[in-house]
Amino acid sequence: MKLKNQEKPARSLLQDIRLFATDVDGVLTDAGMYYSESGDEWKKFNTRDGMGIKLLQKAGLITAIVTQERTRLVARRAEKLAIPELHQGVMDKLSVIRDMAIRHGLSLRQVAYIGDDVNDIEALKAVGLSATPADGLPQVLKVVDYVCRQKGGEGAVRELAEMILRSRIEAKAVKQKR
Repeated sequence: MKLKNQEKPARSLLQDIRLFATDVDGVLTDAGMYYSESGDEWKKFNTRDGMGIKLLQKAGLITAIVTQERTRLVARRAEKLAIPELHQGVMDKLSVIRDMAIRHGLSLRQVAYIGDDVNDIEALKAVGLSATPADGLPQVLKVVDYVCRQKGGEGAVRELAEMILRSRIEAKAVKQKR
């Protein structure tokens, strides 16, 4: 079920998510690459996105980074957030996501993935919940279940995380009323 931009995914789809995977550049960052005179590379990560990942972990979701880039910066960010699944230098993101799902006893329907560029499209089409930041590429905007209101590096991951967490809280409340 594909949804219109800004329309929230179905509650049942959100409640099924058990693994949350994200790209880095353009999702956890603003897609900028900063270089110093000495050649050091810098990336700016949003701390609110990081807290969104921590909240998903606290709720029992498996978290993952799947990125084509390979940098120490990303490894440090994943370590700081205690992300158990870090996959860098990935050319075939769908294969890595499929392998993670199998290892954790999940179906692709139980996976959420947020990406922003053409190398994310195959994975976005295959998972249960796909999303992109507001500034994702036009080709990506066309295939995802949800387009975040926030841009990459400006809270898109947190927005999606909160949507997933709210659906789980609502599901618990409904079960307790029964």
